[in-house]
Parts: sequence; C-alpha cells; structure tokens
Amino acid sequence: MNRYWIYYEKAEPKEVKNGLKAKSRRGCIGETWWSKRWVQTLESFNLGARLTRGRSYARKGQVISIDVQPGMVRAKVQGTMSEPYKVSIALKPLSDEDWDKVTGVMASKAVFAASLLSGEMPQNIEEAFSEAGVSLFPERNRDLQTECSCPDWSNPCKHIAAVYYLLAEEFDGDPFLIFKLRGRTKDQIIEALRALRSAGDDEEAANSPDPVAGVHFKEKNLEDSLDCFWQKKAAADHLELDLKGPKVENSVLKRLGDSPLTLGRDNLSALLTKAYETASRSAQKRARGETDEAVPQ
Repeated sequence: MNRYWIYYEKAEPKEVKNGLKAKSRRGCIGETWWSKRWVQTLESFNLGARLTRGRSYARKGQVISIDVQPGMVRAKVQGTMSEPYKVSIALKPLSDEDWDKVTGVMASKAVFAASLLSGEMPQNIEEAFSEAGVSLFPERNRDLQTECSCPDWSNPCKHIAAVYYLLAEEFDGDPFLIFKLRGRTKDQIIEALRALRSAGDDEEAANSPDPVAGVHFKEKNLEDSLDCFWQKKAAADHLELDLKGPKVENSVLKRLGDSPLTLGRDNLSALLTKAYETASRSAQKRARGETDEAVPQ
C-alpha cells in the first residue's frame, strides 16, 4: 500500500504595510486593567502555542484591519498566501433584559455612574455585571465562536489569536468597545444612565423633606436683603460642607469635551481644568487651617 505525506515548507507571512502592530514588543500585551483582563481570560482557556504564534503575528503587524460590532469582530490578517485571511469572532450580546439590569446597577452606584458619564471605565465595573447575574467577559472558550478562511484546522489558529491580542490594544484605546461587543454602544449606555439618574433625582426630590429639618427657604429679592446679606442666619448652623475631592476629577469638563472657545493656543476647557484644580487645592488647605503659599502675580 502506498502512503503519501503532504509536506509544507515553513514560510514567513507576507509583509504588510501600515498593518496594526502591537505596541508591546515583549512581555504582556495591553496596558489597562480591562485589556489585561481580556488577555487573562483568553490565556485561561489553555490554547497553548496557538496564542504564542498569534502574539508574534500581532507584533509583526500582520493584522490589516479590525471592525468591532455588537456581538461580532471581523478582521483581515495577512498570512503566507497572496490574499489576506478573513477572521470572525462572535461573542453573544447580552439581552435587552440583562442590559437593563446591568444599567440599573450602574445607575444605583454613584461611583459607576459618575465615571461612566465622564467617559471613564471604572476598575470594578465587573461587579455591576456580577450583581446583575451576567458576565462582561467570556467565561468559557465556547463562548467565543471563531472562524478563519485559512487552511489551518486548528481553531483558534494563529490568525484568530493575533486578532485576540490586537483587540486588547483596541480596548486600551476605547474601553467602551467591550460594551459594544456585548451589545450596547457608549452612547446607548450613557443615555440610559442619564435617564435613570434623572428619574431617580426627580423621585428623591419629590419624596425628600427640606435639606434642613424644620427650615423652609423662600426666595427674596436682593434689594430686600441688602442690610443682612452677609449675616449668617441660624439655618446655616445646620449646614455641613464636604471638601474632600470628587471621586472623578473634573467630571463635568470631561463630559463636555473641548470648548468651542480658545485663548491663544489653549482651549478654554484646559484652562478651566487648571483653575478648578487650583481652587480645589486652596479650599482643602483652608479647610485644614493651612494657608496658601503666595501666588506670583
């Protein structure tokens, strides 16, 4: 009986101009906690040498493009053939019901809501998903449905693995891509959070007594208060001021983005950021009984 073996000579992949190349040249790929969490999740699936070869492809710049859509990642990866391979990675989006639960938890926690509304990803955001009974990241290898047009029978192959690693750096640049992959865009989440927070504020205002028990405030014209404007009334004795720094610095400015106004080469938002930080430090020093150092004029 004749036996035949098919032998493939090892070939280097074709070079790609302007490919997506991993920033990391050695060691771990990914800089932020959420990208590292993505990589840790993949590496926990014991995919072995395939991930190692994929990391090499990612660092060579063999990935041509990556497109993240709800529940699906599509990419092109250049291998040894003339035509790039087509890669798809599917991760089932969360249902609308699950997203409503997650968003409800986010809105109920001030630290989550403030960070997300400021465009920042809270480090413990997975707690919101856990409390809602779902997971932000895939929990098992079978949660990721992957395909590649290359002839390699292994799944994931090195081309899919390369996209896995490049996704980590995509998440570094925009952490909300993780939410998008799970079915909700940044704008959808922020809109839902604003609606829930606004509804909560309206309900709290309707059900809450006056801020100072037994004291009712009534607006008065300035002209009627000129003789006592600077005098402290008894109600002020009940007021308490918390001069600790906010959990999210300059959250309003971050949400607004760049101002349409500039002073010279400086955007107004950048100047206001410096002014707010200076005022905050000064207020905290005064609250501690310290004096400000002389500021040059």
